[in-house]
Amino acid sequence: MGAHSPRSARSAQAAHTGARDLSATAHAAQVRELTAAGVLEDPAWRAAFAAVPRHVFVPWFFTGRGAGHERLWGEDPDPAHRARWLRGVYTDAPLATRVRDGELVSSSSQPSLMAKMLDALDVRDGDNVLEIGTGTGYNAALLCHRLGDDHVTTVDLDEEITESARSHLARLGYRPTAVTGDGARGCPARAPFDRILVTCTLPTIPLAWLGQCRQGARILAPLSTGLIALRVRDADFAEGRFLHTAAYFVPLRGATAAAAAPAPGAGPGSGAAAGAGAWTAHGLPYELVQNERFQFMLMLTAGALHPREALDLWRGEGRPARERFGVTVSAEGQWSWLDDPQGPYVWPLGETDGTDAAGVSPGGW
Repeated sequence: MGAHSPRSARSAQAAHTGARDLSATAHAAQVRELTAAGVLEDPAWRAAFAAVPRHVFVPWFFTGRGAGHERLWGEDPDPAHRARWLRGVYTDAPLATRVRDGELVSSSSQPSLMAKMLDALDVRDGDNVLEIGTGTGYNAALLCHRLGDDHVTTVDLDEEITESARSHLARLGYRPTAVTGDGARGCPARAPFDRILVTCTLPTIPLAWLGQCRQGARILAPLSTGLIALRVRDADFAEGRFLHTAAYFVPLRGATAAAAAPAPGAGPGSGAAAGAGAWTAHGLPYELVQNERFQFMLMLTAGALHPREALDLWRGEGRPARERFGVTVSAEGQWSWLDDPQGPYVWPLGETDGTDAAGVSPGGW
């Protein structure tokens, strides 16, 4: 029987239909799980997640670390490997999508965290959104479904990443403006923006973004191991508090990548353990270094507070959670603070020169 016989064609079609049905089932199950978890309470975002399948944007991903990386992909001839790929895609977890020389370059974020961030972005119909960090294009697709293609601009430094994302988006009929460029510079040609959503960890907030925002715009960005929500007053000032949510992302690459070196333990999904040796060398108790909330403060004040000073303050202030911290961005500088931007606990943001300066505020510490 020939390779192109009607029977073989029917078999191939049946296999394709079966794979499509499995993907649809897994996709629907994930939407139900996210809804049950309480992260899709907004009907508009629930509809977006239901309309945009994740597997289209993650045709493959990597498991393991270093030389042990294994690629799982949806076109693998081994059905068992394809099944592992599909299960992984619809697990509520971040997925490594691009690895170079053993380093993670791009990933698909954890869907529940994406849902929390999109909800916290607080978009309104007609808002223009700038996304910093295109990645797979999945997040841009969700934004397009909610707001329309014309209202979404997404930027990534790597042309290979933006081209791949455009392809994924076009497959589902979405065509936002996808720009290859330095995300730290924003996208002045598409400004002004009502919202800026950042999907990479920052050392500081690029001041250029403020000048591309409308008055009252909201910037949501990963900083330290949290998410800062800034309200933009004008081109020279923005201020806001951290959300309670923990967040680990790939660091921003480009003009500001060298502006501040990451604190020990920084990096996507690193948690406290990765930097435990560095912090315990300062005499910090290992069990506290492992405390996720304390690690947030250590990283936020790195270079401005000695780790022992950070520990004393954290204990003295009742082990404050992320929501008590905030950030001020101005033309004169950037500061993180505890409770009150005009209070006694204020530190220069992004200073990682290794000095042991006490926490500095305009009135001293």
